[in-house]
Amino acid sequence: MEVRPASRRPVRRVERPVRCPEPPARPLVRGARLVGSALVLLAATARCAPPASRGRTRTYYLAADPVLWDYAPTGNNLTLGMGKPLEKIDFGLVGLPGRSPQARVLEKAIYRAYTDSTFTKLKPRPARWRHLGMLGPVIRAAVGDTIVVWFKNNTAFPASVHPHGVFYDKKSEGAMYLDGTSGADRADDSVPPGGTYRYVWPVPERAGPGPDDPSSILWLYHSHTHESADVNAGLVGPILITRRGMARPDGSPKDVDREFVTLFASINEGASQYFERNLERYTGDSTGRGPKGPILFHGDGSGDFFDSMNGLMYGNLPVSSLTMKVGEHVRWYVFSFTNLIDQHSPHWHGNTVLIDGQRKDLLDLDGPFITLTADMVPDDPGTWLYHCHVAEHVRAMSARYRVLPVDGVVPADTAKARTDDPLAGVVKDLAVDGGVAGAKQQRP
Repeated sequence: MEVRPASRRPVRRVERPVRCPEPPARPLVRGARLVGSALVLLAATARCAPPASRGRTRTYYLAADPVLWDYAPTGNNLTLGMGKPLEKIDFGLVGLPGRSPQARVLEKAIYRAYTDSTFTKLKPRPARWRHLGMLGPVIRAAVGDTIVVWFKNNTAFPASVHPHGVFYDKKSEGAMYLDGTSGADRADDSVPPGGTYRYVWPVPERAGPGPDDPSSILWLYHSHTHESADVNAGLVGPILITRRGMARPDGSPKDVDREFVTLFASINEGASQYFERNLERYTGDSTGRGPKGPILFHGDGSGDFFDSMNGLMYGNLPVSSLTMKVGEHVRWYVFSFTNLIDQHSPHWHGNTVLIDGQRKDLLDLDGPFITLTADMVPDDPGTWLYHCHVAEHVRAMSARYRVLPVDGVVPADTAKARTDDPLAGVVKDLAVDGGVAGAKQQRP
């Protein structure tokens, strides 16, 4: 056997590119090699997720499910209406000849959590999150973690899951537009009826709380296949991110006793994926044309818009799910909806919050999908009004929260306040046809 002498050429060091969760379509380092390894690292870092950390992988199983949604399941105005039954002006149809029905139960689509990738068993919503109402389940993580979302589309229209704030590559963006991608990179944009998809979202430092933020902040997720129609149908939910080192095992911030998420939403049922189907439910006709002009839904006397908090109106967000004690550290995550008129001013009676180092009892959601995080240490026990202070929204976009004394004894004035839990009958599943959930064609 011939033995060749070892080569005396110097060993050349090879720069390895930064590893990404999903390799990009084009090489990262070809041009950068000309200017040295420092630029290789810089260019790769700019286009890749941060290197894998020791954080957790947090997996969620979400489905877009069609449901019948009741905006006011008690049938009463539990805030400014002093518990009286809702009037015809509170819900109805504009432009319909004759007497309008009280159209408050409508077909919608909402994100719901399941136990595993078979999507056969709904995951019970924890008691602390029952106030979420129409919102999808909380997706939460700490900086350094990776979020994995398995999504199934049980609706009859294409849908997706698009996140705000966290990191994603083109395969996990969940938004349809002309972005130069093709093939597998577009599968996330539009998941067909009955289809499933896996989204992967790393959580780098820039997705977490900033230097002046509290220990956790709010982002959101929503369907972005046909954004306006999808979101007005109900496909929206919260993402909560906790600062590195500040999270409990479940991802919640260590320095907070209670958390509440509230979406202030003027929902446009005329722009929903289900507009024609809802018209047919109440009128027998899906054309939306009446003798006096277009037929529109209204939820508070204004055409098409349902002014709600977490999809509930007139105080029907249950007090039992917005309850805290004096002296607790309570974190409020507050955000606005997607429409042009979604400019809101959340206001708490009785107590104040701290935001950006300032004391306030009213916040400014000055446009669509604005997210704010505010901290409260309540000192005034009682049942208090929580509402949007825009004049046109005050009646319908209202709820109540309850502050118990330190010993937990409910004061007499609080005990007298109505504390019905309307979520028991707020949502009903629609029929499943051929494996894809579809709507029952019957009137309520």
